[in-house]
Amino acid sequence: MSGQRTYLYVGGATRPTPYYPTNNAKGISAFTFDQATGAIAPIGLIEGIDNPTWIGVDAKHKALHVTSEVVGWNEGTVSAYAIDPATGNLSYINKQPTLGSIAAHDSRDRTGNFLLVANYSLMPESELPNKAIAILPIREDGGLKPPVSDATHSGTGPDPERQERPHPHCVRTTPDNRYVVVSDLGLDLLVIYRFDSQTGGISRAGAASLPPGAGPRHFVFHPRGQFLFVANEMGSSVTSFTFEAEQAKLTAIATVSTLPESAGTESYCAEIAISADGAYLYVANRGHDSIAVFAVDSEGGLTLEHNVPSIAQFPRHFAIDPSGNFMVVAGQNNDKLVVFAVSRDTGELTPTGIEVQTGTPTCVAFFQAE
Repeated sequence: MSGQRTYLYVGGATRPTPYYPTNNAKGISAFTFDQATGAIAPIGLIEGIDNPTWIGVDAKHKALHVTSEVVGWNEGTVSAYAIDPATGNLSYINKQPTLGSIAAHDSRDRTGNFLLVANYSLMPESELPNKAIAILPIREDGGLKPPVSDATHSGTGPDPERQERPHPHCVRTTPDNRYVVVSDLGLDLLVIYRFDSQTGGISRAGAASLPPGAGPRHFVFHPRGQFLFVANEMGSSVTSFTFEAEQAKLTAIATVSTLPESAGTESYCAEIAISADGAYLYVANRGHDSIAVFAVDSEGGLTLEHNVPSIAQFPRHFAIDPSGNFMVVAGQNNDKLVVFAVSRDTGELTPTGIEVQTGTPTCVAFFQAE
C-alpha cells in the first residue's frame, strides 16, 4: 500500500426531516483513513448541499456522487464533486434532478459510464415526475448529464403505513452489466430491467418476490455473481437468491433473521455488504444496534455467526475499507463513526477503540488514490 492515500467521505442529515431525530450534519465531511491502523483524521467540510444522506465514489472519474433527500421536493437531486487525489479535497462540478422524490441511493454501472439513482418516493403518486429510478450518463470530468432513461413502479404491499406505494431503495447493475436490479421496499419486490450499456436504456425484464411485509432495502451480489443477498428492513432478515444471468432470473434460497433469538427489541435492517472473497456477509441492525455477521456457504446459504454491538447508535450505514481489514460504522443517533477490525479468517468484528464525532452520519464511502 506504499504511496496510496485513502480518504473517507461522510454524508448526513443537514435539515429537519421527520424520520431523522437530529440534523447535526453541516454538509459532506472528508477524512483521511490509515489502512494500517484504522485511524481517521479530518480534512475538511463541504457545505452548500441539502441533506447529502447518500454518497458514492466514482473511482473511474475520481468523483463523488451525492444524493439530496429532501421531504417536500417533487424531485431530489444528485450532485457531483471532483476528488483531488493528492489532498482528498472536494470541488463542486454540477447537479441534476433525479426525476422523483426522496433520492435514496445511487450506484454506477460496471463500465462507470452511467449513474443509477433510486427514488424512495414520498410524494403522492399523482405528483409528477414520480419516477422510481433514473439513469444518468457520467461526463469525463465526473459530472452528470440529464437522465436518458427512467422507470415507474406501481402497487402496494401488505403494510398500510410503510407499503402504501412503491418505495425503491437500492439500484445496481448485475455483475455482467446486462441488467439493472431495483429493490422496492413498498412492493416486496426485486425488479429486473434489461440494460443497454451503450445508451443507458432500460426495459422491464421481470421481478422476484420477497416474503410479504419483508421490506427489501439494500442488496449485494456475491463476488462470483451467482448469488444475491437482500437486507429486509421491515422483516429484520436477509433473503438469499440464486441469479441465472442468461434468463435474468432470481430464485429465492432462504430467508434468515439478522437478530439473535434473545433480541426482544424493535429493529430495522439497513446496510448490507459482503467480504471480497464472498465468505462473510454483514448487515446493520438499527434498534438492536448491532452488525450481524453471516458465514456464506457454497450454495448461497447463510449462517448467523455473531451479532456484534455496533457502539454507533442506529447504525444506518457502514463500509469496509479497501484493504478489507477495517469497517467504519455510521451512528446516525449518536453522531459517531466507529472503527472495527475485520478478521478475514473468521469474519469477526473487533472494536479498535477508534471513534470520531460527526453530525448525524448516514453514509460513509472510501476512495483510494494511487
